[in-house]
Amino acid sequence: MRKSLLVFFHTMLFVGLASAAYAAEVAPEIVSSIALGTGLGIGIAAIGTGIGQGLGLKGACEGTARNPEAGGKITVTLLIGLAMIESLAIYALVICLILLFANPFV
Repeated sequence: MRKSLLVFFHTMLFVGLASAAYAAEVAPEIVSSIALGTGLGIGIAAIGTGIGQGLGLKGACEGTARNPEAGGKITVTLLIGLAMIESLAIYALVICLILLFANPFV
């Protein structure tokens, strides 16, 4: 129930912000809503990647604590996973900067 409510909330948020992105003329309200949308977008991306990295690090620490001999393999896998998770935040940042400074919808 909680997940479906969260998905519904995010869907309504993005649908509400889409009207500002597809507006024909640039008004101060639209520019501020685009700035608000990009701020929310990178904030949500940062929160999500932070949680993902924390869970990955937690799993790696638990795995190393249970089997210290496998620490090297776990560390390599952890670093690759963290780099992939961090790339998602970088992609979100790039998209938010494109929408903020070189908005293709306006």
